[in-house]
Amino acid sequence: MSHRTAEISAAGLAERDLKIAWHSLDTETLLEELHTHPQSGLSSAEAAQRLAEYGPNQLAEAPRRTFLQLVIGQLNNFVVILLIAAALISAVVSYIENEPFIESAAILAIVILNAVLGVIQESRAEQSLAALKKLAAPDAQVLRDGRRISLPASQLVPGDIVFLEAGNFVPADIRLLETVNLRIEEAALTGESMPVEKNATMVLQPDAAIGDRKNTAFMGTTVTYGRGRGVVISTGMRTQLGMIAGMLQSVDQEETPLQRRLDQLGKTLGWAALVICGLVFLAGILQGGEVLHMFMIAVSLAIAAVPEGLPAIVTISLALGMREMVRRNALIRRLSSVETLGSTTVICSDKTGTLTQNAMTVTRIWVDGKMYEISGAGYSTEGEFRLNGEKIHLDDHPALLTALWVGTLNNDAVLERLESSNGHSSFRIIGDPTEGALLIAAAKAGALPEELNRAYPREQEIPFDSERKRMLTIHQVRDPHREDISPLDDQADRRQHIIQVKGAPDVVLELCRYYQTASDQPAVLDEATRKRILAANDEMTQQALRVLGVAYRIVSVLPEEINAPELEQDLVFAGLIGMIDPAREEVRPALEKASRAGVRTIMITGDYPNTARAIAESIGLLRPNQKVLTGGQLSEMDDADLQREVPHTAVFARVSPEHKKRIVDALKANGEVVAMTGDGVNDAPAIKRADIGISMGITGTDVAKETADMVLTDDNYASIVSAIEQGRIIYSNIRKFVYYLISCNLAEILIIFLPTAFGKWLFPFAGERVLSPLTPIQLLWLNLITDGAPALALGTEKGDPDIMDQPPRPPQEPIINRSMQIGVLIQTIAITAVTLTAFGLGLRYEPAAAETMAFLTLSLSELLRAFTARSERYPILKIGVFSNPWMNRAVLFSLALLLMVVYVPFFHPVFNTVALGWEDWRIILPLLLIPSIAAELAKYWMSRRPQKAAAEAGRKRSTL
Repeated sequence: MSHRTAEISAAGLAERDLKIAWHSLDTETLLEELHTHPQSGLSSAEAAQRLAEYGPNQLAEAPRRTFLQLVIGQLNNFVVILLIAAALISAVVSYIENEPFIESAAILAIVILNAVLGVIQESRAEQSLAALKKLAAPDAQVLRDGRRISLPASQLVPGDIVFLEAGNFVPADIRLLETVNLRIEEAALTGESMPVEKNATMVLQPDAAIGDRKNTAFMGTTVTYGRGRGVVISTGMRTQLGMIAGMLQSVDQEETPLQRRLDQLGKTLGWAALVICGLVFLAGILQGGEVLHMFMIAVSLAIAAVPEGLPAIVTISLALGMREMVRRNALIRRLSSVETLGSTTVICSDKTGTLTQNAMTVTRIWVDGKMYEISGAGYSTEGEFRLNGEKIHLDDHPALLTALWVGTLNNDAVLERLESSNGHSSFRIIGDPTEGALLIAAAKAGALPEELNRAYPREQEIPFDSERKRMLTIHQVRDPHREDISPLDDQADRRQHIIQVKGAPDVVLELCRYYQTASDQPAVLDEATRKRILAANDEMTQQALRVLGVAYRIVSVLPEEINAPELEQDLVFAGLIGMIDPAREEVRPALEKASRAGVRTIMITGDYPNTARAIAESIGLLRPNQKVLTGGQLSEMDDADLQREVPHTAVFARVSPEHKKRIVDALKANGEVVAMTGDGVNDAPAIKRADIGISMGITGTDVAKETADMVLTDDNYASIVSAIEQGRIIYSNIRKFVYYLISCNLAEILIIFLPTAFGKWLFPFAGERVLSPLTPIQLLWLNLITDGAPALALGTEKGDPDIMDQPPRPPQEPIINRSMQIGVLIQTIAITAVTLTAFGLGLRYEPAAAETMAFLTLSLSELLRAFTARSERYPILKIGVFSNPWMNRAVLFSLALLLMVVYVPFFHPVFNTVALGWEDWRIILPLLLIPSIAAELAKYWMSRRPQKAAAEAGRKRSTL
């Protein structure tokens, strides 16, 4: 570290970094300038200091709307503009007639209050979505304090040592220090359609174009192949992507189809109200009504028709539901997915880590006819090696050690020791669990990876991919010691290299010409031995073990260019390593829950059919009449054949990522709504093609996460089922408050329209004057307080007890379906009838109190009706009258405000109310119960219809 660099002030670092051509520096100078170390990285203290100087590693986003902009957005509404116009006209009339501006001031006050509440609701929704966006932000693998850790990419600072693997998004601009077949897709930055091969050893000219900087990885691009390691040189808006004002959005805040349908519903009601308003206005004028009075009645009708709070309530309900899903380990990245979850009919799930515990443990190793057993579970290094039930001394079984060492050296996982407070140490696996299991098994045999890697340092590698189904590494023989490290030194010396291959047993075996005997010497692999190895592999897979084949080859000279076919020949087959990943305990009940909900589960795995079958049977996924198909069989089918087979298939084994997309297409062609899980780069097409794309949050690559609609933060199948349940609850709650608001608003329309148009016939004793039971201010207060708070409380319902016993909702089913239409009609008639009855009785007995009686009857019947709206099928007594605390608070709040405007004299002239006596309440109380009773009777009648239909179908089946 140079003294000059140490003296640079923190304030000048950012400006200095922009001027340095990092791609033109050699590695030593680069690390010196950034004051970092390639093996230990930055310390936490230094990283915190740099984070304070450079700021978070994130691109600048469009600023949020200001409070004033939110207010203007609330006021920029046709109905609100109509209300303001009405208030101004009322003020002008009051001025001309020298009367107080009570009515106009009240209208404006309520408009402002409505706008403020709307602003608060929108702000909370934006905050909820912003919090979810932070949760969805990508992570990065970083070297800090000498340890490899995962942290949010926003916490990266210049000087951090970052690891890149296939499927990762590059989290910052990075000067590469090490590359192994690293290729990066840079189309987002340079427009180059083909992935660019990177080379960390290159030192370029300072004026090299971005597309020519082969030693640099840029923020926002995607690693498509290989792996690498590098040092962060620029973050945030100082990156190349930031300089061209690129914008990465991890969560789309798009309007959902449901929101669009509801918005269209509001507009339809609004235009219909305008037509009715015009008719009422003309009818009133023709009947001798005053122009101003009829205009205010028309405004009242417009207020009653449009559910102004519906869009805000939908947004808040979706945001709250998404937060609940996060609590259930499912991060929803797109609002539209919440609706689709309720319609899901098929879950296509990975096996490893999703249906199983993702804690692979090596339990069997087969070498030259001998099946060794290994005890111990999980990531503990405690365990014994047994042969035929007897504990063995490993020194007497060198071929077993060779198989273990090959699996350990041909490995990208990291075994990290964790010290506990009680003095016991445990291990944590960083990387692929399958490779981690191999490290643990080797540790049980007495060797840790760092010791083997020092003795046999890796020189080259060809990473594993789903096409080759194997991984190749080349190691230099540097410091072999038979007694400490490896038996391989019997055949190797310091001038030699060891080629090691690990992968699918059948694939590896095809590359072998020899096999390792029990005496640790190679022998020619004849056909009988080949069949014996395949039989052993089949036996292990039938025991639900995942099996890897390991092989090696010792060479004196390596070719100048690393070419897989040239290296992967004449290999020595070392053995079979079998491991198991036990099923998660919570999977079986989750599968049963999904099955009851009409959601079918299909396992799609790259494992062997026997392994997949054993796991599927153990968790109850594979039923006697269902099939297991392999990738080979699938490849032989055309799309029509697959479409016929997929309804009867529960397990697809040995499939490639390309097969996943075909399976999704076949299911969708059969009318299924498909949720597809995936974690790799090649899974992205299938994830995108599915109706609900699901990525693993722990093992998933950044590409898979970015493509997915939902990310599982615990990689657990049970979380998918929980998300489907929550999706159903959210949609059900939206239906509830739409049902509630629409029935209330339609009733209010009739309550204004009928007396105005047909008052002479409805209330002949009232004289010739045009009647309106409610004033505009009363309707505003009703929509704002009585309707709004309970509707919002309906969005917090926990769902019907049997919501997961119902079949999936048809995707094309309208939110206002036939049953809701019937319910809306019943409620509209009931609420209209009781309100007009109260108004008519008031006109006959207490004319001064008639409007107040109508106002109270309508308001209280809607508040009571909110309790019955908590379930579309269950009676209120079964779900519990007071089981939703938010509903209790909302109703009490609305009731208090309602009684305030009736019994506080100050509000009487504002709301045109009077204090009612007991005689008035004797009329109101029985009437306000009628809509709720009608709702409960309608539920009973509607629930009996499916039961009768089912009983009739049963009788017909029994007679056949």
